[in-house]
Amino acid sequence: MGKPTDLVQGTLDLLILKTISLEPKHGWAIAKRIQEISSDVLQVQQGSLYPALHRLEQQGWIKGHLADTETGRQAKFYSLTGSGRKQLKKELANWERLSSAVNLVAHLV
Repeated sequence: MGKPTDLVQGTLDLLILKTISLEPKHGWAIAKRIQEISSDVLQVQQGSLYPALHRLEQQGWIKGHLADTETGRQAKFYSLTGSGRKQLKKELANWERLSSAVNLVAHLV
């Protein structure tokens, strides 16, 4: 298996928002879920994840609260806000537009 692919510029917000749209998660669990769902193709490094979470929280798209993890340790769990759900829809639409365009170019005959 090759090395994990770097995230396409601008996709991290989409991945985070989509991951926590299903249920609140703490940072490590967000990164782990993205890795699992992508069959280890996408790996989000802490140096990218935590600044992104902070930025999304400042923008009002997510909110964090302290709670116990499954191991009994306290962590900050993140969930979507109303404006975060709206942003997720925008991010998904942008991704669909971009990936469709890339597919058109990639499949030129």
